[in-house]
Amino acid sequence: MSIIGSMKTNKIEKALSCFKKGFNCSQSTFSAYDKELGLCRKTMFKVSGAFGGGMARMGETCGAVSGAFMVIGCRYGQIKPNDKDAKENTYRITKEFMDEFKKRNRSILCKDLLGYDISTPEGAAIVKEKNFHETLCPKFIQDAIEILDKVLAKN
Repeated sequence: MSIIGSMKTNKIEKALSCFKKGFNCSQSTFSAYDKELGLCRKTMFKVSGAFGGGMARMGETCGAVSGAFMVIGCRYGQIKPNDKDAKENTYRITKEFMDEFKKRNRSILCKDLLGYDISTPEGAAIVKEKNFHETLCPKFIQDAIEILDKVLAKN
């Protein structure tokens, strides 16, 4: 396996390990890039903590996608008020990521990906009963990291 392939695998393993320990999908995806971004994992966990379950279990944007957006923002985001090039580049890369994630999974919305609206008691109960947390969510985390690594390497 190449060094790049190994790094990608390590990030996926790191993210899935976090997820299995009880961190949400956004925390797991974002924190897998701690070394690459030079950020403190504790801070990364805190910053991304509200984005799990499609934004605080609202079933909106998938947490793995949100975590990936955070990585893109940390890497390319605008830091000067009038830096329109950085802003546009960040949006372009984010859209590239989103398009690929949608191609693989048909949506970036948690409720669409799971097939149930987890913001309702009924939907949350079905997702829990069907054990999607252990079967579907890890796939979305893995997809997010694979796509993110591809997009980051290209840009």
